[in-house]
Amino acid sequence: MALPRRSLLAAGAAVGGFAPFTRRARAQAANTVRIGVITDMSGPYRDINGPGAVACTKLAVQEFAARGFNVEVVSADHQNKPDVAVNIARQWYDRDGVDLTLNIAASSAALALADLTREKNKVSIATSTATSDLTGKACTPNTIHWVFDTYCMAKSTGAATVKSGGDTWYFVTADYTFGHSLERDTAEFVKAAGGKVLGSARTPFPGTSDFSSFLVQAQASKAKVIGLANAGTDTINCIKQAAEFGITKRGTKLAALLMYVSDVHALGLTTAQGLICTETFYWDLNDRTRAFTKRALPVMGNVPPGMAQAGDYSATLHYLKAVADVGIATAKTDGAAVVARMKALPTDDDAFGKGTVRADGRKIHPAYLFEVKKPEESKGAFDYYKLLQTTPADEAFRPLAEGGCPMVRS
Repeated sequence: MALPRRSLLAAGAAVGGFAPFTRRARAQAANTVRIGVITDMSGPYRDINGPGAVACTKLAVQEFAARGFNVEVVSADHQNKPDVAVNIARQWYDRDGVDLTLNIAASSAALALADLTREKNKVSIATSTATSDLTGKACTPNTIHWVFDTYCMAKSTGAATVKSGGDTWYFVTADYTFGHSLERDTAEFVKAAGGKVLGSARTPFPGTSDFSSFLVQAQASKAKVIGLANAGTDTINCIKQAAEFGITKRGTKLAALLMYVSDVHALGLTTAQGLICTETFYWDLNDRTRAFTKRALPVMGNVPPGMAQAGDYSATLHYLKAVADVGIATAKTDGAAVVARMKALPTDDDAFGKGTVRADGRKIHPAYLFEVKKPEESKGAFDYYKLLQTTPADEAFRPLAEGGCPMVRS
């Protein structure tokens, strides 16, 4: 049926009015960098990532300010499942114009995203991911590993514990990529320092909250040290249950191989006192970390950021500096070019100070071995750590030639 002339004119006017809007929308999208914070919003790693990761990312965007392009931040919960992470990232890359995926959390998710990010020529920066394989056999030109990894944690905490007399170990390990990597790397340092590994118990991940049988099994081994190759609420539950069973009172030492200040807060100093752990950021470490924390507190709900959340801030700032350097057109079309520029530019921010990004994608900075204070030693909320030793930046992470990254030529 033929439309009346008036209807045709109205339709034509609508199309004519839509075209400029479409052009404006496309122009705006072409001048906008989109950062996707993909993390654990509801599971065991929520407190060390979650909303705090998004808040610190947005703080970096705010402080970077306008540099001739727009920046938007989106977020999603991958539930610590690599297939969910890949599906979200694929939609972000293909449909939603996301240029950078950030945080990542679970090691299995980060490894899965590395392949997809390379395929789509985008950028992925893991700030709360532990596996050192991300800068080893799984390295790509499109990925960077910020904050820490299993090698760094193992070297700092594992070797120090053996030197202080903890020369026999038994591991309680989260049964997925992260836990396996942390146990593997720590075991190597324990043996290199003259210690022995008596065994390990693999705990299902995610979904396990009762670790009593695994801890009893570890205690039965007569090991001097029980190494907790897990993180987040799993670590908290292990430490609480070990205290309930009186394991530490019988002379067995717990080594939390990946622990955050938020974990200490959840445990309380009465339970956590004396624990040794490694972090690469602590809010009260120096004047610059205190300055960053002061700015972050209002967006963090007056809770100091942990090292992964500080990493989200740090990595976002450096990424945006590289985008400004290469230009928005290149940044939107060539993620590998942005990563290359991030490696060429020195890093410097209040959270981690001065540093570099190596050829294998490893962000380099010092690592710090801390002991949790006794209740009477703490001067107030979140005053939880005393510094035992510092591992310099050039020693804190695995040597470049030993990682097996195919991009690194010997």
